[in-house]
Amino acid sequence: MRLDLRHPARKPLVAPSILSADFARLADDCRGVLEAGADLLHVDVMDGHFVPNLTFGPALVECLRRALPEAFLDVHVMVTDPGQYVKAFAKAGANHLTFHIEPVLDPRAGTGKSPLSQGYDPRRLADEVRATGMTVGLAINPPTPVEAVLDLVTEFDLILVMSVNPGFGGQAFIASVLDKVRAIRARLRPSQRLEMDGGIGLDTASDARVAGCDVLVAGSAVFGAPRDRWRDVIQGLRG
Repeated sequence: MRLDLRHPARKPLVAPSILSADFARLADDCRGVLEAGADLLHVDVMDGHFVPNLTFGPALVECLRRALPEAFLDVHVMVTDPGQYVKAFAKAGANHLTFHIEPVLDPRAGTGKSPLSQGYDPRRLADEVRATGMTVGLAINPPTPVEAVLDLVTEFDLILVMSVNPGFGGQAFIASVLDKVRAIRARLRPSQRLEMDGGIGLDTASDARVAGCDVLVAGSAVFGAPRDRWRDVIQGLRG
């Protein structure tokens, strides 16, 4: 049975970020971490505007779906205008899509000076995501006050708290975001998940879990370890 994020069981889930995989052997690496006990695959989509990096698109998700038909694909869009990608990622085979609150607050959010959109209504966009059959998440960056999402958390299946400034893998964990985790956790239903992404390793995963996170995104901590240690790392992250 494929994973359902809305299942009320509070088992911590481990989501290796494929941003840290070997792109030349991506399907093999993704299959390997799933066989080593990972629960889902985290796909970081960056547009070079909202964040200073370019990564994956729907075509890659489509290839992963063909190679790994039972995998849960957790797509995290770090883009200025996520609405234009919803149908494309759903068609490609994504199971879940998370978008950011920051472009709602400022349509010019990101590295560019000119807006690519006029912002969007997060509730309406969440409905559009669900209409495709995907679950939906809302993400918040470290500098953004937690109050920006507190009135919205009940509208989403998952809230993602970034523990680094998004753009590149391998950054150091920002511990101050744990206060956001605790504030958000207090408002979530048992059927909702709280995800953390950035700087998660064996030395920081425990703090994230204790604060209330039950989905842990880890890139270099998993893929940067020797392949024969992936299972041990994943078990350690889960606690």
